[in-house]
Amino acid sequence: EDCADLGIIKIDLLGLGMLAVLEQALPLIEQHQGVAIDLAHIPADDPQVYAMLQRADTIGVFQVESRAQMATLPRMKPRCFYDLVVEVAIIRPGPIVGKMVHPYLDNRAGRTPIRYAHPALEPILKRTLGVPLFQEQILRMAMAVAGFSGGEAEELRRAMGFKRSAARMRDIEQRLRMGMARKGITGRTADEIVNSISSFALYGFPESHAASFALIAYASAYLKCHHPAAFFAAMLNCYPLGFYHPSTLVKDAERHGVGLLPIDVTQSMWQCGIEHGALRLGLKYIDGLREDFGNRIVAARAAAQFRSIADFAARTAPSRRDLDSLAHAGAFGAFGLTRRDALWQVAAVERDPGSLLAGLEPAAGAPALAPMTTVEHTLADYASTGVTAGPHLMAHLRSRLRKSNVMSAAELAAARDGQIVRTAGVVIVRQRPGTAKGFFFLTLEDETGIANAIVTPALFHEHRALLSTAAVLWIEGELQQQDGVSSIRARRFARLNLRAPFPARTIFIDHPIARKLPK
Repeated sequence: EDCADLGIIKIDLLGLGMLAVLEQALPLIEQHQGVAIDLAHIPADDPQVYAMLQRADTIGVFQVESRAQMATLPRMKPRCFYDLVVEVAIIRPGPIVGKMVHPYLDNRAGRTPIRYAHPALEPILKRTLGVPLFQEQILRMAMAVAGFSGGEAEELRRAMGFKRSAARMRDIEQRLRMGMARKGITGRTADEIVNSISSFALYGFPESHAASFALIAYASAYLKCHHPAAFFAAMLNCYPLGFYHPSTLVKDAERHGVGLLPIDVTQSMWQCGIEHGALRLGLKYIDGLREDFGNRIVAARAAAQFRSIADFAARTAPSRRDLDSLAHAGAFGAFGLTRRDALWQVAAVERDPGSLLAGLEPAAGAPALAPMTTVEHTLADYASTGVTAGPHLMAHLRSRLRKSNVMSAAELAAARDGQIVRTAGVVIVRQRPGTAKGFFFLTLEDETGIANAIVTPALFHEHRALLSTAAVLWIEGELQQQDGVSSIRARRFARLNLRAPFPARTIFIDHPIARKLPK
């Protein structure tokens, strides 16, 4: 702010993780698909991309992957780039608090006629259907209806800047009203105009900023739509970014036809990559494994493929913790070993340190260990890497859930509006935004997709601890279907037990794996 007061130009250099994703994805596409993509010349207004956006199939897509954006996309039905510019800008505190979102969507759907608070606003607001969405529009409105000079409009812009000043906005509001009064604009019309301008003090996007973000959003959507393996590999490599944990990203990749290959010391690089069109999980996802050791594995393997755990240990000089981590993650599966067999073998380092480090096979006579169940494999994946190339956690419960009339996320889309439904899933998003008047929002994931639930303020306060901590949740409530968007107005919920049979009254107990699942 001091620089601005001195008249010095300020430039924000914004670092975006999605730019790194795009940078990593393009070489993967060229290497594995033989397609060279120039982001400056990707097909504009690709119908498949916009169909994906209209379905709110946007996990991982820049700027439009949040719960609120996903709830808006099927209503907005973007068909061209400018629609995406509006989509990026409309889910912001300014338009939400200014109550501009629903009027815009209603105008766009033809449910209400487009109107302008004053005829002078039509040339400014026509492109956004009578609703002010961009900072540039607000400045032009102040100049058109209140006679603001260019300097006064710049003062308004600065008041709406990053360091927002309520006192400066109150002063500007008085000047707006005085300027409008001189032009004969008073009463309800003046109130409506002032409210739309003041709301932008809570953060309204400049149109140029929204357009820049929409360009990156379109590029990321294009890669997800047409090159999902490379897109998700790059997303996993650049994590943390975006809204979703890697466990959600890998399952979304599966739903887009991408095969998943587990972590394997004989194949995996440090980062995730592509192998015969499938996504190979990288060594980086093993909990506690160091990058320098991961690179040592890759370098040793380049000289000659590993033949056994003993050979691996002799050539990579791992610590006992490294061996335990790899065995627990199932990374020695290529040697024909189950997780438990591998853990028994690496324990030989402690029993006889010279055996493995000398490159010798462990002594014969290892006990016959019971193989893990499929559920135990999934739980071990989550515990050791946070992701799984195997079945989704909820897939193991589906047969029991069906007996209790619990619907999958995909089945909810076909249910009727107002129907009392039950669903269950891993909680992947919890939100209680300041603009939501105390409402709490949950996103659940199962093997078929995601489902959204809305909790009233009173119910949230009554069950705050449960809703804030449960990793796997069962929900019952009234289904709300509007413009292709499904959500449950929750009235009952409980933790879901992963192992024990469901009690008749559906009272669930949490399982210790909840501590290992993404919050």
